Amino acid sequence: MAVIGILGAILGQSEKTQGIFGILAVLLYIPLLWSSLALQVKRWHDRNKSGAWVLISLIPLVGGIWAFVEVGCLRGTFGLNNYGEDPT
Repeated sequence: MAVIGILGAILGQSEKTQGIFGILAVLLYIPLLWSSLALQVKRWHDRNKSGAWVLISLIPLVGGIWAFVEVGCLRGTFGLNNYGEDPT
């Protein structure tokens, strides 16, 4: 996304380039969103919780903080859990 922004600034803001960069941004956003959600689900599974916990992020303010702490700061479960072995 940063590369698209830089290219847009370099090439100018004509209507034609805005349309092209808009389409390119959407086409890149979809796989980035998909991989981000897949990574979060894997991390929730590592914490021995359902992948549906990804939806906690939809709660304004508190949900994002909770997801950050659970997925980003806490260690996964020790040993075997409902979703497989401990990856470490």
